Amino acid sequence: MKIYPVILSGGSGTRLWPLSRAVLPKQLLPLVGEQTMLQETALRAHSLPGGVCQVMPPLVVCGNEHRFMVAEQLLEIKLEALGILLEPVGRNTAPAVAVAAQYLLAIDPEALMLVLPADHVITDVAAFHQAIIAAAALAQGGALVTFGIVPTAPETGYGYIRAGAPVGNEPVQGACRVERFVEKPDLATAQGFVAAGNYFWNSGMFVFRAERYLSELGQFQPAMLDACVAAVRDGCRDLDFCRLDEKAFTGSASDSIDYAVMERTTHAVVLPASIGWSDVGSWSALWQVQQGDASGNVVRGDVYLDGVSNCLVRAERRLVAVLGVSDLIVVETDDAVLVAHKDQVQRVKQVVDHLKQQGRNEHVQHRKVYRPWGSYEGIDLGQRFQVKRITVNPGGKLSLQMHHHRAEHWVVVSGTARVTCGEKVTLLTENESTYIPIGMTHRLENPGKLPLHLIEVQSGSYLGEDDIVRLEDVYQRT
Repeated sequence: MKIYPVILSGGSGTRLWPLSRAVLPKQLLPLVGEQTMLQETALRAHSLPGGVCQVMPPLVVCGNEHRFMVAEQLLEIKLEALGILLEPVGRNTAPAVAVAAQYLLAIDPEALMLVLPADHVITDVAAFHQAIIAAAALAQGGALVTFGIVPTAPETGYGYIRAGAPVGNEPVQGACRVERFVEKPDLATAQGFVAAGNYFWNSGMFVFRAERYLSELGQFQPAMLDACVAAVRDGCRDLDFCRLDEKAFTGSASDSIDYAVMERTTHAVVLPASIGWSDVGSWSALWQVQQGDASGNVVRGDVYLDGVSNCLVRAERRLVAVLGVSDLIVVETDDAVLVAHKDQVQRVKQVVDHLKQQGRNEHVQHRKVYRPWGSYEGIDLGQRFQVKRITVNPGGKLSLQMHHHRAEHWVVVSGTARVTCGEKVTLLTENESTYIPIGMTHRLENPGKLPLHLIEVQSGSYLGEDDIVRLEDVYQRT
């Protein structure tokens, strides 16, 4: 029995600001361990014991702006993706899973899908694997299985699933028909759900046959199915990615699997699971899923505490000292600091909304911006000048480009740079520099085996990133 993990890596990550940003959302960050949440998700699926099931390489669905980071993070853990499908716009989970199912059917008409959001924490991996095997057996029989997390508290931040009659005479691990899905409740309602014993947290993870999902989607949302089929059919290859047809996919309605299919189908089954699950939907949730010190503090980075209890303190770049407080979230990044009480973290979204309204950039990206060739980081910015720290990976090559409004000065800190400036190509090493005049065609490459580090000083009347005219690009960016 072949299982195809489908990892949904969309989302902009507003609830974990300032660490999570639009171009670097939480699934691409190492929030709990040393690996990113995407990497942890892929490895959990890949480590499913053989015998009953054969796990195939993961199929990832992500946004266009995240494609190179997704590919690089999978390579870092030595997992080659079956495919990376690029959504031109976000359309929620129902269309995302539909294009994945259509893609898989062309590979394996009997494909069994394991649908996993990329940003969940699961601490009991062995129990998770047992649940997958049980769900796969049910899905082989035609069920659309969702994992219902056995609640450990009356959470108001999760949706719930009400379980109905057991499936079969001897239900697999307590599998039941889905009676209904329930939106996030208030506290009193959530307490009633937990006391009733037949309500489970809605995990957003599923197992079903690709063919069965598309069949059910076509019954309830035929226009969505048609749009997703066309998006895959009329899509194109772009390097190692599958770029969905923009017109077709954009024409799909935006809806979740729950609304589009699971609430309507007669084949929905909920499988209870106690797997140490969290969707890490807030900073307080991240504090809960990590092991704290003797005072209940979860700390990461250069942090000093004195008289502090039950706090999450995360320092990314600088020393953070916290004194005589409790139940706080303190998160420091290179350009923003968040301090919030743990019971107020849902209001982080208001900060992001404020930044958008003010036309600011701190919700979009960090000062360090990742590119397929490496990264750059803003160091200083003033009237008519900007300073950046640039890192080019071994073999990395920036586009052949020119600027209408700025000149650039490059100083090599370490490594070797191959610089194209007009018709001239030169090699620069440590402590050497060069100058790129306004309007000059140029390119920067790293021909060496070590990272190239350099300082770039830009000067001119306009310094925006949109003043880049790409003439040639190995990464096929426009």
